[in-house]
Amino acid sequence: MTQTRPQPRLADPTRLARARARADLDAAGFLHDEARAELQERLIDVNRTFTAPALVTAFPDTWADFLPGARIVAPHDTLGLTEGAHDLVVHAMALHWADDPVGQIVQCRRALQPDGLFLSVAFGGETLTELRQALAQAETETLGGLSPRVAPMAEIRDMGALLQRAGLALPVADRLLKTVTYADAFALMADLRAMGETNALADRHRTPATRALFLRMAEIYAARFPAANDPSRIRATFEMIFLSAWAPHSDQPKPLRPGTAKARLADALGTSEFDATVPPILNPSDDRGRKR
Repeated sequence: MTQTRPQPRLADPTRLARARARADLDAAGFLHDEARAELQERLIDVNRTFTAPALVTAFPDTWADFLPGARIVAPHDTLGLTEGAHDLVVHAMALHWADDPVGQIVQCRRALQPDGLFLSVAFGGETLTELRQALAQAETETLGGLSPRVAPMAEIRDMGALLQRAGLALPVADRLLKTVTYADAFALMADLRAMGETNALADRHRTPATRALFLRMAEIYAARFPAANDPSRIRATFEMIFLSAWAPHSDQPKPLRPGTAKARLADALGTSEFDATVPPILNPSDDRGRKR
């Protein structure tokens, strides 16, 4: 009898819930504000009125007024969404902590009506790249090894591929890079705590980190990653990845079958077309064709 291995967990659910519960986005919610503004612009560009929206978020107080009248659900493994009930589903600032991100998107896709819109924003792979490097060097020097301390986050190409895997149409993935400056690494970590984005990895080191580790990390960070306009401060990168796609519908545009195009690319470019399998005929007066 074949046994199915349980899916490995990215996050410790208890630790993640505790981190989110103690978040203070009134103090450090600027990235959520940025995400809301960017999503709002995308909704304006769509130019459609949505009457049955849903919102997946771990921070309902911050996002409650983003979609008036929306059904708000927590980003649990099983989302509390009804199949085919919504014309818009927004997954807000939580997908980077999902054990099964494609499963989350599949559930959102099932909750959409035909031609319904899926939008998502989450942190991407370049987020906190400076902190990762400073921690890795400091831990190697002080403890002689490495342990998971910053959550791994997907690259934009991988996130975009999830949309197609989930069965969504017309997928688009783009990103926004934000560079934020802080007085030092400890100020950055205080902000991460207020964001609810501290280390909640299931494979994290269970032994409390030593003070020496963080002091050395702060030294390395300050030396390697000073702010561009003020070397007395440090810089921190945050990458937000935005995804958009539609539930399939018969009225959506379809790509043409190969060979059915009615215009030639060469004509549009005002150039000549040639068969790449046939060697070119060189002009005898052209030096490039002479034998030497």
